[in-house]
Amino acid sequence: MKFYENSAIFNYSWEQVAQGFWKRYPNPNSKHVLSEDTVSRELKSGKLVSKRILTKTNNIPNWAKRFINTTYVYIVEESIVDAKNKILVTYTRNIGFTKVMSVTEKVTYTQCDVNPSKTVATRYAWIDSQVRGFSRAICAFGYERFKKNAHKMVGGFNHVLQNMYPHQHVIQTGYVTATAATKLKDAAKNASELAKAAPMYASLHPN
Repeated sequence: MKFYENSAIFNYSWEQVAQGFWKRYPNPNSKHVLSEDTVSRELKSGKLVSKRILTKTNNIPNWAKRFINTTYVYIVEESIVDAKNKILVTYTRNIGFTKVMSVTEKVTYTQCDVNPSKTVATRYAWIDSQVRGFSRAICAFGYERFKKNAHKMVGGFNHVLQNMYPHQHVIQTGYVTATAATKLKDAAKNASELAKAAPMYASLHPN
C-alpha cells in the first residue's frame, strides 16, 4: 500500500470554499469527470451529510489493459459539512476494479489558523492493489498518478473559486449563522439539480 499526504491553501474564506465545493465541476482541469449524481443528502445534528456518485475516465497504460477492459470508473463521494465549526470533510473511493487498484481519499477543509480569510485543504490517500506479483508496481503507478492529479484538482478548484468571486478582495469572517448554513445547503441542492445523472447509477443501486 502507498500513502499520500499533502496540503494546499485557498485564498478564500471557508464559507466560500464550502459553497464552491458543489460547483467545482466542470473546470478546465476536470475534463475526465463526466457526470455527478446525488444519492442522498440530509441534515444530521446540524451537519449536512451527502453521498454522490461521480463518473470519471482516465487513460490507462498498455500493461493495465490485461486487468481493466474499460476507461470508465465510478467513484463514491461522501461529505460532511459542519458549518458551525467550519469543517468540511470528504471521503472518496472507487467502486470498480478495486482488486486491481483501490484509491481511498480523505480531504479536510478548515479555516486557516494564521489567516482566517484563507482555507487549508489537507489531503490523504491510500492506494492499494491485490494483484499478486504486480501489486507493488501498480501501487507505485497509482501513487504517481494520484500525486499529479492532486495538483490538477487544486488548480481546477481555484479556477472555479476565481469565477465565483472575481471581485472579492475583502473577505468577511466570523461566526457562521443559520443563514450561512442555509446557503451551503442551497448551494449543494442547486449543484445537484444541475448535475448530470451517472449513466450506470441505476444498475449500481437497483431498487
